[in-house]
Amino acid sequence: MNYKDIIEKVFHDTKGLTNKGKIATYIPELANVNPTMFGVHMTNLTGEGYGMGNNLVKFSIQSIAKVFSLTLAYRILGEEIWKRVDVEPSGTKFDSLLLLEINNGIPRNPFINSGAIVICDILVSHLGNARKEFLAFVRDLSNLPNLSYSDKIADSEKANGYRNVALCNFIKSLGNIKNDPTEVLDFYFDMCSLEMNCEQLSYAFTYLANGGLKISDSSEVITKPQSKRINALMLTCGFYDESGEFAFKVGLPGKSGVGGGIVALYPHSYTIAVWSPPLNPNGNSFLGMKFLEEFTTHSDFTIF
Repeated sequence: MNYKDIIEKVFHDTKGLTNKGKIATYIPELANVNPTMFGVHMTNLTGEGYGMGNNLVKFSIQSIAKVFSLTLAYRILGEEIWKRVDVEPSGTKFDSLLLLEINNGIPRNPFINSGAIVICDILVSHLGNARKEFLAFVRDLSNLPNLSYSDKIADSEKANGYRNVALCNFIKSLGNIKNDPTEVLDFYFDMCSLEMNCEQLSYAFTYLANGGLKISDSSEVITKPQSKRINALMLTCGFYDESGEFAFKVGLPGKSGVGGGIVALYPHSYTIAVWSPPLNPNGNSFLGMKFLEEFTTHSDFTIF
């Protein structure tokens, strides 16, 4: 059975499940998304792909964008970056403040909200215009010259992001935010508002399946060791306090977002993006998690 047959079988089987997830409503704009949307797209390292369902419908990638911001900051700072953010699973919710005081303002990893906010602070410090230069970076990665932020989604988050405001100010009080918290948070909310479809998202992540190199021209995005470390972080921290479950059941590095998207990859082979907006209690796509578990079970396309 080839990967197209496997995708088709698992897609139809998963679509037939009762979706027990719930749309993320704490960002009001996300509550307007059609909960029946379900799409998947796989891209191999030759650039060829295969998708099904609503794979060409754009959605808010939310926390998946944290992988792009980490990539850019890592490229700028190198190993110095780990003085500002740790590499351990959090074991707590993605917006938790619990461990920050114990760890003197050093977030447990760059994929929880506190860690991603610190990464945004790093980019604000090192880029002339973080909002503009980060967008240019992701446009280049994804080969999407017209990619843009969603002002509607960003404004919705800014109007309701009290928890993130608290996180940023608390980290600032502990000395690990160097810039004005308002500037850092504005950039953070913009970053999370990027919209892509499954095809675009799976293509954008191919550099991490290709040793840090773009598949279009083999130019270096990050070094091979840096790519390895980001993949390791996605495996151990990419799904918040469900990361162990994802590694156990799916066996791939990946990253989720509360917009219902998940992207995962098999190094030297493929990337795959799934989108279904209703989320499980841990904030990950209910059907997306089910699809990827069945996909790797039936295909053996897993790192283990």
